[in-house]
Amino acid sequence: MPIPALTVDDLYRHTDLSKLGFKTTKELEPVDTLIGQDRALEAVRFAARMRSRGYNLFVIGPKGSGKHAAVRGYLRDRAARFPAGDDWVYVNDFKDPHRPLALRLPPSEGPNLHRRIEKLIADLTASVAAVLEGEEYRGRREAIDQEFAKQGEQSLEGVAAAAKERDLLLVRTEQGFAVVPEDGGKPMAQEKFNALPQIRRERLQAAIQEVQALLRDALHKAPLLERDRQKAIRALNDSVARSLVDEEMTEVREGMTPTEELAAWLAALEEDLIEKIHVFAQPAEARQGQGSGSGQGSGPTDPAAAPDPQRRFRVNVFVSHEAEVGAPVVIEDHPTLGRLVGRIEYRAQMGSMLTDFTLIRPGALHCANGGYLLIDALKLLQQPFAWDALKRALYSGRVTIESPQDAATTTLAVSIQPADIPLSVKVVLFGDQRLYHTLAAADPDFADLFKVAADFDDIMERDDEHDALYARLIATIQKNETLRPFDRKAVERVIEHCSRLVADRDRVTTRVGLIADLMREADYQAREHNHKTVVEADVEAALEAYRRRSDRIERRMREQILAETMLIDTDGAEVGQVNGLSVLQIGTHGFGRPTRITARVRPGNGKVVDIEREVELGGPLHSKGMLILQGYLAATYATDVPASLQASVVFEQSYGGVDGDSASSTELYALLSALSEVPIRQGIAVTGSVNQMGDVQAIGGVNEKIEGFFDICAARGLTGDQGVMIPAANTRHLMLKEEVRDAVKAGKFKVWAVSTIAEGIEILTGVPAGPRGADGSYPDGTVNARVEARMRAFAETRRRFIEREV
Repeated sequence: MPIPALTVDDLYRHTDLSKLGFKTTKELEPVDTLIGQDRALEAVRFAARMRSRGYNLFVIGPKGSGKHAAVRGYLRDRAARFPAGDDWVYVNDFKDPHRPLALRLPPSEGPNLHRRIEKLIADLTASVAAVLEGEEYRGRREAIDQEFAKQGEQSLEGVAAAAKERDLLLVRTEQGFAVVPEDGGKPMAQEKFNALPQIRRERLQAAIQEVQALLRDALHKAPLLERDRQKAIRALNDSVARSLVDEEMTEVREGMTPTEELAAWLAALEEDLIEKIHVFAQPAEARQGQGSGSGQGSGPTDPAAAPDPQRRFRVNVFVSHEAEVGAPVVIEDHPTLGRLVGRIEYRAQMGSMLTDFTLIRPGALHCANGGYLLIDALKLLQQPFAWDALKRALYSGRVTIESPQDAATTTLAVSIQPADIPLSVKVVLFGDQRLYHTLAAADPDFADLFKVAADFDDIMERDDEHDALYARLIATIQKNETLRPFDRKAVERVIEHCSRLVADRDRVTTRVGLIADLMREADYQAREHNHKTVVEADVEAALEAYRRRSDRIERRMREQILAETMLIDTDGAEVGQVNGLSVLQIGTHGFGRPTRITARVRPGNGKVVDIEREVELGGPLHSKGMLILQGYLAATYATDVPASLQASVVFEQSYGGVDGDSASSTELYALLSALSEVPIRQGIAVTGSVNQMGDVQAIGGVNEKIEGFFDICAARGLTGDQGVMIPAANTRHLMLKEEVRDAVKAGKFKVWAVSTIAEGIEILTGVPAGPRGADGSYPDGTVNARVEARMRAFAETRRRFIEREV
């Protein structure tokens, strides 16, 4: 019995949503999660709730599957129920400015501390200058100066009195103090001194030496008095500074949540403020370019020194969170090393690169601490050092700010080593299957750190229940994208196209991005046609517009076939010649292209020459199909004699690479025709792979292949004898365009589904294949009988040739 062609109902599956009772998507309830992804979402929930180390998440799925939005939405909902992450600030370590301290604070307290310290600095800048210029301070300072000046004067007065007792004078000269003999209240002239009796001169000389010794003692006490004066002034300044700083520090501490680390730093800050109180007395322009003054931690290599010494007291709010917003969920789109683990900025000054704790900037790990960090895995791996830095942070539980340039730092750069920050974060990586398996195979740390995989499927079942969910998904996209409402027929057409996208009438795509693209373009068509509601015609117009934008190369190839530049017959019959079908993918547009496949046979050594392979145009899968084809021939025909076939098979006018085994059945039909000398109908195109048992197996791109050949036939004129032969297993994949269905319904085009080579050769030739009988032979006149007879004839010819040669 001949194999019947498929009916029009076999070529397309329509969607019927009438049971839902809605007119437009405005009446449908939106969905709050991805549909058809229960297994993947369960993995997301498990990873989010698992507290043990290493249970980070790798989300697997194709682009546009909605995995980012679904995971982000779930994590944000979950994070909102947890406390916000801690604030972190970097402050100066007054004992070692090269190692800034990291202080943990409750949420929102970081900016609060920063504001208080800024107010403290501003208040001290205003109050210190006012106090030091006030009458009270100046009076106390003058009293100290007068007191010590008086003590110095009293010492000199004692020396002067001692001199007077000895008839001497204490006089002040340009070189300092001098002791000279007295003459009527004035220094004695040298001539008069020389005229004195010798005894008198010797007595005066001895008195001068005594008074000079007293003078030396008095002058020796002057530096000690100056030291005591400076000490008294410092005590005065410390007293004034402490009173000012204590008052300001009381305001800083008031209302702050006390922690041990914060209390210790505030105490150190208070002492440093008192010690460095003089920097607040200088005008701003005088402070610029100066160091922090004398004392510990200052000097040309002090990171906290220039350009403003007041920077040493400031607070760098490193990370801050609002107290009521929940745990952080951070998305890092550009995960460079610096944006991941933080960085230290520098400023140029006098030919050197300087930095300090106020120039430390956070990374994504810092911002996501206490919550979730979402990263695209491929972008992460493309950044130098970033992947290793992430692994180190996850293993150590601490974030270390590092830079690959640290090892190359020159002496002209003054750097710092910020304190590490403890890390508690759940990292979520996004990628596809290939990247996931590559990481799992190449990096042993990957499986230890990312123990959970959420594998988002790109398809889901198509049934009444899922069609209803799908309609709600379409309604959700329509509302989120602020599109025009879609009527019921438009929704049905979208679902049907989503089934076409996965080439399976019983499934639909779950790639939300593709659905949204179609809906946006349908909305555009509705706007162009002044439709308030998107109708089915708008969806069709959007699909047709997309095809027109993408099918330039397809049209050019079709024109070449119609112009017979590329030889494709669509009527008549030929021996050893058949139309094969392939799919070309140009960007996002795939289309079917017919290719003539020919076979030639003669006696030989049992070899089938694959011309594509011989010239290195055939890929490994194509070569595998050819070897399977040879296995079928060898096991099916003339098994009792040596294989003596010499055959060649080629894709005519094919100038590029050929791969895949979807044409192996087509090549076998061409060989069977050449061997049996039974012509093949050229109005039928063929696709399908074959196994060694002669079973025709499913292939991909079946819709595009059928439509590609149909377009050629339609352009030349449909005769009713044209069609395409596909594997029976591909029947469930048929979602053909309306033009093909109309032609099939009118009897002008046919689609056959075959399960075996025997069924296929009968359709192609109109001659029965013929089963092998009980006597081991095929019925006379059948294709198989002719093939086997030809194979035996080749074997006999070869035997006679060998005997003649011997």
